[in-house]
Amino acid sequence: MTIQRDQSKSYCLRNLGFPVINLNLDDDQIEDRVDEAIKYFQEFHADGTELSFYHYPTITQNDIDNKYITIPDNIISITRIFNLQDKLASNINIFDLRYQLRLNEMWDFTSASFLNYQVTMQHLQTLNILFSGEIPFTYDRYTHKLHIWWAWGSTEAPLNSDIVLEVYNKVDPEIYTDVYQDRWLRKYCTALIKRMWATNMSKYSNVQLIGGVTLNGMQLYQQAQDEISALEQECEMKYSLPVGFFTG
Repeated sequence: MTIQRDQSKSYCLRNLGFPVINLNLDDDQIEDRVDEAIKYFQEFHADGTELSFYHYPTITQNDIDNKYITIPDNIISITRIFNLQDKLASNINIFDLRYQLRLNEMWDFTSASFLNYQVTMQHLQTLNILFSGEIPFTYDRYTHKLHIWWAWGSTEAPLNSDIVLEVYNKVDPEIYTDVYQDRWLRKYCTALIKRMWATNMSKYSNVQLIGGVTLNGMQLYQQAQDEISALEQECEMKYSLPVGFFTG
């Protein structure tokens, strides 16, 4: 547990009135709400994940038999698989179209424009996607299994070859502790703790406290629930990535 996590917890409790007001909460309940807030942040907030690349070093015979590979649990989604054929064909020969384009269009880098070459390569890539398509796959972050629909064991995915994936990793707040300073996350964590406090106090209704203050647990619960709903809507409208951005 980091110092920043403890500081964030203390900030949330102070926002609820502690230590002036005694909060009927167990520390485990507070920890659970912080974990719940972090999980929501990682799943729905754009700053809760980071775009990265994952290198799976070796396709084993077990992978070929299973027809899937196991992915680390810090990866929340996979957006792309890089085609191994492109890597295997990186050494082009004189009969390759790319070689001929470079030979005829870019023989003089000091005077020739690379614009035609770039446009042609993008056009060829579009044609390749149109006729060949992207590699189909499915991924479930709870089973951590990446099923790739290609010919396992063939030249597409030969034994002892590797795979490169474009992925989104969860941002680990225990490593990147600045996560605990996020304004939205702090508000959301405070609202969750407030709802937990209200749940504990829900058995009390219109209880008169010292000083003439009336305690109403159900009213406090509804206030917390409204705050949580508003914050989740704010996250969806302002901080979430576009729908369909993730695959898997």
